[in-house]
Amino acid sequence: MKQYYRLMLGQGSIHAPVCFAENFIGVDLGIDQNLTGQLPEQWQQFNKAFIPIYLAKHPGKTKIGAGLACGGLWTFAKGINKGDVLLCPDGTGFYRVAEVEGDYYYISGDILPHRRKVKWLPTTIAKEAMSEALKNSAGSIGTISSLASHANELEAFISEGKGLLSIIASDPVVEDPFAFAMEKHLESFLIANWQQTELANDFAIFEEDGELKGQQYSTDAGIIDILAVSKDGKRLLVVELKRGRATDVVVGQILRYMGYVKEQIAESDQTVEGVIIALEDDPKLRWALISVPAISFYRYLISFKLVKG
Repeated sequence: MKQYYRLMLGQGSIHAPVCFAENFIGVDLGIDQNLTGQLPEQWQQFNKAFIPIYLAKHPGKTKIGAGLACGGLWTFAKGINKGDVLLCPDGTGFYRVAEVEGDYYYISGDILPHRRKVKWLPTTIAKEAMSEALKNSAGSIGTISSLASHANELEAFISEGKGLLSIIASDPVVEDPFAFAMEKHLESFLIANWQQTELANDFAIFEEDGELKGQQYSTDAGIIDILAVSKDGKRLLVVELKRGRATDVVVGQILRYMGYVKEQIAESDQTVEGVIIALEDDPKLRWALISVPAISFYRYLISFKLVKG
């Protein structure tokens, strides 16, 4: 099945013009060696082998940062398949669309040495034309991130046959269009106002080298909405945001993310916890959480009113 990703072509899209002209996409991600023949089918084996290599070359980095870099590199080189679609910002507020045509290859000593051949499609998407949800996902921190949940909107842009309104109206997940319009800002609002939340008493959103990297933390277990670290460095927190009502299905989802963090990211002395944030829960979710004390539930409130004068 076709997958969709956002890929940065160098910091600030500095290498985008070369990639557009020469029909390739590429990454660096801090590992300067040819990975041909070293890409196992599972990311776990790749991370196990290359996280120590990454940390040896970058001793000032954390294991979280190493996991992010290695996971992104495996996804780029192995996880992305021929026929998958990538959005690449050009640095001017627009995104070019690429279809992957070739397997991984390596160019030593050049920019973005880990590469894939692509076909650039005629579609150019303006950032302002995107829905707020897609805009947030496409603008997430990191070199590569999944846009799988926005497949319908992206295909509408590519085919130029549908508008955003019809996509939202036909989406069975969107029960209340008004609530959807407000709730899709939840992640951005929470990030911007983290210090005003109860969670900020103990946790800070993961940063490295002064750059926020804990928002839309991409892994091969899925995209973690927010990854935070306790102020004493002993606890990692996985935050999953849900618009509307959260059911017990989300427990399995966040447990999968927590398992990934525990196995691939956490140090031996770090524990992993989870938080689900939604408008409301249901009895099945409450029953499920009774047996999982490491996961907490928070409700958010939406308030809208007009004040005359």
